[in-house]
Parts: sequence; C-alpha cells; structure tokens
Amino acid sequence: MPASRTRHLCSVAAALALALAGPATAATAATTATAASTASGASGGLREVLFVGNNWDGTADVIQSSGDFAKIGRIDVVPDKAQRLAEINADPIKWIYYTSIRNEVGEGHDQYVDDMYSTPDGRSVVVSRPSFADVVSIDLATGKLNWRFPVAGYRADHMAVSPDGTRVAVSASTANKVQVLDIDTGRELGEFGTGDKPHENFFTDGGRYIWNMSIGEVTTSLDDPGWDWTKGDRHITVVDASTFKRVRTIDMRQRLDAAGLRDFSDAVRPAAFTPDWSKLYFQVSFFNGFLEYDVASDKITRVKTLPENPATNPDRTTWLLDSRHHGISMNPEGTKLCVAGTMDNYATVVDRASFDVGPLVTAATPYWATVSGDGKDCVISEAGADQVTAIDFATGRKVLSVPVGDHPQRVRLGHVQAGWTGPGGS
Repeated sequence: MPASRTRHLCSVAAALALALAGPATAATAATTATAASTASGASGGLREVLFVGNNWDGTADVIQSSGDFAKIGRIDVVPDKAQRLAEINADPIKWIYYTSIRNEVGEGHDQYVDDMYSTPDGRSVVVSRPSFADVVSIDLATGKLNWRFPVAGYRADHMAVSPDGTRVAVSASTANKVQVLDIDTGRELGEFGTGDKPHENFFTDGGRYIWNMSIGEVTTSLDDPGWDWTKGDRHITVVDASTFKRVRTIDMRQRLDAAGLRDFSDAVRPAAFTPDWSKLYFQVSFFNGFLEYDVASDKITRVKTLPENPATNPDRTTWLLDSRHHGISMNPEGTKLCVAGTMDNYATVVDRASFDVGPLVTAATPYWATVSGDGKDCVISEAGADQVTAIDFATGRKVLSVPVGDHPQRVRLGHVQAGWTGPGGS
C-alpha cells in the first residue's frame, strides 16, 4: 500500500431497512437491481453475466456469472473520450474538478467507470463515469452511445436500478443530490437532496422507495476520531420513488453512540441485508470488521472485529479514502457473509449466526464483494491485482481468479443477448 495520502475511490455501499418497507427476497443490491432482467431472461434469449468495471482502463469486462467465470467480451465505456476531454479542457472549472478527481480519488488515474447496470432486454449497459461527470447508455451490439446525461455538479458516482429495470438513480456527489433517469432515454424523472457526498443508492419495497447513503468528505487527512466532525453531514436519506419526497432520515451516529461506539465513524460503507430484511450488516470507515443492526429495534446489536494484517500501516491517513474493510455480501440463504478486508489484503467468509471466521483468503486490495449468479460463490474484485476472485461460501476457500482490466472496482450481475461476445461480435 502507498504511504502517501493519495487514495483510490472506494465505493461506499450501505442500506438501512425501514419499518414501512414490505417483505422482500433480495439478498444483495446486485440481485435486486437485476431482478427484472432475470425475469425477462427466461423468455428473451438472455445470458446472465457479471459486469466488471475497470476504472482506470475505461473498460468493462463481461464474464460468466458462475462456474469458471470465463471472459465473454469487453466494452469500451469511453468511446467519446476525445470529445469529453476537449470539453473539459475548454472549461477551467471542469478542468479543476477533473484534475482533482485524478490526483485524489483516482490515485493519479482518471476514473472512467464507477457503476454499471444492463437494461432488462440485455441490449445496453448504463455506466456512471466519475471523471466525465455523466451517465451514459452504451449499445452492446455497436459499442456506441445511446444517450448521455451530464449530472449536476462535477462527479458521478454510485447508481441503482429499479426492480422493473425502467429507472436508474445516480449520485451527483459534488451537488449533494440524487438524480433519477429513464433508463431507455436518459431523461431526468426527478431528483432529491441528500447529505454530503451521496454515494450508494438502493431501490426497496418493489421500487417504492429509494435509499441514499452520504459518506461525507473522505479525502482529507483529518482521520483521527477527534476530527470526525469535519467530515460533514453523513446520513441516510429515504424518499418516495414516485414523488421523490423525503420519507425518513436515519443518522447512524445516534445508533453508534447508543451502543457505546462513540469513536466509530458514522460513514456507512458497503452493507448486506438478511433475506427477510430483519437485520443489516454494514461496514464503517476505519474499522476492520462490521456491525449488525436490528431493524425492528432500531439498534446496533452486535459488532464483529476481524483480524488485522500485521503489515497494514496503522496510520489512518495512509488508508484508501478512509477505508479499512470495504465490501460485504451475503449468500442467498442468509447464513454466510463475505467480507473484503481492503487494507488488510484478504477476504473471508463469516458465519452469520456464530460470527465464526473462515480462512483468510489473500487478496490484493479487495475492493468489492458480490454474489455469483448461482449463489454459490462470493466474487471479489482485486483492484491491486487486476483480477476477480471467487470464494466458496460453503468452505470459505478460494475457487479461482480471473484476470480483468486495470483497477477493477464494481462488479454487478446483469444480462446480455444470447450469443453476445462483444460489440460488433469481436
């Protein structure tokens, strides 16, 4: 790990359950977002895949969703790169933000892809591009843009797709708002305000609500708990997905304090629900472990500290965008958690009932954790090794690794047309 303050973007993903939310069957954000695609795939000649966003490459690798995770094709997510750079160079303010993203969040690299989801028909993929401050739809057959939406402000971040696959919500991180778009046309349907630096988004309760998690400022060196107040307003915003009016605001600071965890950051990182939405397991900045939150009682009920790597620099200011562990997923049965120990360079499977820890699987900057299409494996992206690795939920042991592009980050389940091998069939 670098000892400098420059740090790469860690996608912060968290979701808190609402008492007003109805029953659900989703185990992960990825499976929720592609539920509509799964339904249409049964009759539409679709093939389930994993999209791997190579942030520094400006590409997305498309691989098998389970089994041998073999590569199927690759997409250029910046086919309009020359045009975008010309626009940025012509605008001093855009150039300042573009350069800042490269030097701080991107560790000296441009951030070309943060998040991506396929359309229900498997014909297009929608991508948020931080450095270009936009969301684009790319035709999977031709590789050309269908539409482009410049977000408010100067940086696009995490997205979510409604269960029916018709809407995509994107965080405009420097504008402190979420914008919701028609996935076919890119037309804005509505927006809502959030806390500082909105990040992860989730559609819940059949698409009735949208949850957004703001993580505040993660690029400063004021990382001691005593300076936590400088990180900004971090809370969860819940809105009605039809009216975009606020339904609830959840401040995790209050729950942490009530549990005696005053030195813990309230910047909620990736999270995973139990299948019945009764419990939430989430990571927070600087902590090597995760917490259990009980929805009904609105309390943090358990805290799990995971092993530290002796080689990890204890200086918080050297950690990547305030991360320690970043990435958590749950198997479909709700019995196992898979945790990416980003700064400690391992991933592990944890029994949800006992919190017993499985083998520590060595990984180079594991950045994200999701679930394979068949639900058998946890799939992590290794940003430091340019590969994705599958870990068996049953045994906790590594299955295999597959090479991908430069600096893989988000991994999402999706669909392509049957027989697709890349734009133009290449």
